[in-house]
Amino acid sequence: MSNVPTIAIDAMGGDFGPEVIVAGCAVARQRRPDTRFLLIGDEALINPELDKFPELKKICEVEHTDVAVRMDDKPSQALRKGRWRSSMWLALDAVRSDRAALAVSAGNTGALMAMSKFCLRTLSGIERPAIAAIWPTLRGESVVLDVGATIGSDANQLVDFAVMGEAMARAVFGIDRPTVGLLNIGVEEVKGLEMIKDAGRILRNTDLPMKYAGFVEGNDIGKGTVDVVVTEGFTGNIALKTAEGTARQMAEYLRSSMSRSILSRIGYIFAKSAFDTLRAKMDPRKVNGGVFLGLNGIVIKSHGGADAEGFASAVTLGRDIAENDLLQKITEDLERYRQDQDLTTKIAGDIAS
Repeated sequence: MSNVPTIAIDAMGGDFGPEVIVAGCAVARQRRPDTRFLLIGDEALINPELDKFPELKKICEVEHTDVAVRMDDKPSQALRKGRWRSSMWLALDAVRSDRAALAVSAGNTGALMAMSKFCLRTLSGIERPAIAAIWPTLRGESVVLDVGATIGSDANQLVDFAVMGEAMARAVFGIDRPTVGLLNIGVEEVKGLEMIKDAGRILRNTDLPMKYAGFVEGNDIGKGTVDVVVTEGFTGNIALKTAEGTARQMAEYLRSSMSRSILSRIGYIFAKSAFDTLRAKMDPRKVNGGVFLGLNGIVIKSHGGADAEGFASAVTLGRDIAENDLLQKITEDLERYRQDQDLTTKIAGDIAS
C-alpha cells in the first residue's frame, strides 16, 4: 500500500446502497482528505453517485461486481452464494491482500462476521471475535464489547475481550492505562455467574496496560464509570438495543412535550440552544460503527440504516483505529497475557511437584 491509506468499501451494503455509501465517503473525505477509497459493487450504480462528488471521484477506484449480500441472507447462504464475488467478500479480500488498510460495510452483520472470520481468520489464540462499540457517556466515551458477535462466553474469552477492549481504548482514546470493568448484576465479588467471577480473578492478577476496576452494573455504562465495559454478546446486544430505544423514547417525550401547548412552544424557543446541545449528544450518527476485534485485519460494521453522516463516522473511526496501530497493540497485549499465563502455570506446576 502507498503512504496514503486506502479504505475498502462494500458499496452495496446497507438499506440504501451506493446512494448513501458514496455520499458518506464524500463526508469522510472532507474530514480526512488524506484517504483513498476502493468502492466495490455495481459500477452502473456507483458511478452516477460518484459523479455528484468530483473531488471524491479523484481519490476513488471502483471495482465492479454485480453480486451483493442481501440484508436478510443467512450467514451460511451469504458464504455459499457471495464468497469470492460479492462486494462484501471483495472488500474483506482487499484487506487480506494488503490492498486496503481496512474494510467498511453497512451490510448484513451475521454475513459480514462469517465472511470476516473465513477470509481474514482470527488472531492466534482468539476463539471468537467480538464487536466493540463506542458508547457515549456522561464522562465522554467508553468501549463496550461484545455487543453481538459471541453469544455465551467462558472466562478465558471474557479476558480476551478485556485485552482487546483495552487495546482499542488506547488506540481510540489515547489512554495509557484504561480502566476495565466486567458487566455484572452487582459490584460485590460474590454476585454473578461463575464465568464472570473467574474472569475477574484472572484480570485482577494480569500485568497488562489496564486498571481492572472490578464488576460494574448496567447503569455504570452510561455514567462512564470505566473506559472499557466487558460482557458477552447476548447481554451486550440487549444493553445496546435498550440504550438506543431509550434514547429514541426520550427524544419522542421531549418532542411531544414541546408541542403540547403555546407556553411549551415558547419555552422551547428560549431553551433551543440547550435542546440543540442535547440533540447533538444523543445523535447516534456520531458513534456509528462497530469494530470487529480479534481478526487479522480491521473491519468496521456501519448500521444498515445509517445516513451519509453516520456512515462517514464509521469510516473515520476505522481510519483512526488503523492509524493508531490497533492490531499491533492487540497482538502485543495478547502475547504478553499468554506469556504471563504460561509462567503462572509453570510456577504452579513446580510448586505441586
